[in-house]
Amino acid sequence: MVKVVLPYLYAMEESEEEEQLYAVQEITVDPGQKPVRIDKFLADKLARVSRNRIQQNIRDGAILVNGDAVKANHKLSPGELITVVVPRYAEQEEGLQAQDIPLDVRYEDDAIMIVHKPPGMVVHPGVGNPSGTLVNALTYYLRKQEGEIPVLPGNDRDRVGLVHRIDKDTSGLLVIAKTEQAMSSLARQFFEHSIDRTYQAIVWGAPDPAEGTITGHIGRHPRIRQNYTVFQEEEAGKHAVTHYRTLEDLYYVSLCELKLETGRTHQIRVHMKSEGHPVFQDSKYGGDRIVKGTVYSKFKTFVERCFELCPRQALHAKSIGFIHPATKEYVHFDSDLPADMSAALDRWRTYVGHRRTNNQLDE
Repeated sequence: MVKVVLPYLYAMEESEEEEQLYAVQEITVDPGQKPVRIDKFLADKLARVSRNRIQQNIRDGAILVNGDAVKANHKLSPGELITVVVPRYAEQEEGLQAQDIPLDVRYEDDAIMIVHKPPGMVVHPGVGNPSGTLVNALTYYLRKQEGEIPVLPGNDRDRVGLVHRIDKDTSGLLVIAKTEQAMSSLARQFFEHSIDRTYQAIVWGAPDPAEGTITGHIGRHPRIRQNYTVFQEEEAGKHAVTHYRTLEDLYYVSLCELKLETGRTHQIRVHMKSEGHPVFQDSKYGGDRIVKGTVYSKFKTFVERCFELCPRQALHAKSIGFIHPATKEYVHFDSDLPADMSAALDRWRTYVGHRRTNNQLDE
């Protein structure tokens, strides 16, 4: 019988905006398969996955048969399609280095943590970022709770429960799973797009209409390989959907609320650029230059001062809501707009207010 080894996460790119960290495996039961319990069948099929863990995943609804939840004693029939949603664990060949880096923990219980990531912090160690990341900090934090510092590299506790991530220069909330059961439950919710994620961004210009949905397949840029772009053809990229709503129209820039229906790399940044409204101060997608306004030196100087106030892409993962893996109740966590984005917005409000008073907005 062929073993199916589920992929493990390793050396993620630094510049990921939002990407689900789980593997989806589909297995079709052979035509000649005799009746067998699904937990036993999968224990034989999946390497590195214990039968107990499989049973837990079944209870969490992370394993489906023909799209429906089943029990661990379900007897499989030939031709049935099994879908397995399994978290990809963060691990490195030499283990994760535990580092005593301050964490902004907004909520914690035995199953999950809600952490606020500041701008400038990479989520996971990778090429060019071997340390100083959120995962390094979490590794230290979680080990310290158990009174086990240091722990030898390669220990199972090097697995840190990431089910999503945000870009280095994006601030905001991340949910961290502390148990296998929580990982399984959250991975399934991300897979089903049932987790509510709300972002706020300062973007150039005023989206028209003020509220809508952006749909476009996102894939790597054909020439600039470290960037992503929108393709009309499905074969060229992954399906991506972003819902937006303008919260404040400041003519030159707007504060927008954005909700992700999918979680593609750089999704918000790429979608807003495709609509002509790149995220303010986003150097990768053209937001670090004047997109709307005059070319006069006074305006240029004003914009440069706003860039200094918010020296990174003005994007914040403001809130997240989901079914709690342990209590099975809906929970929701929210955060304030960070100081750098608020300062830039206040500067724009003053500027636009003055120009509106003097009927100078069209210059």
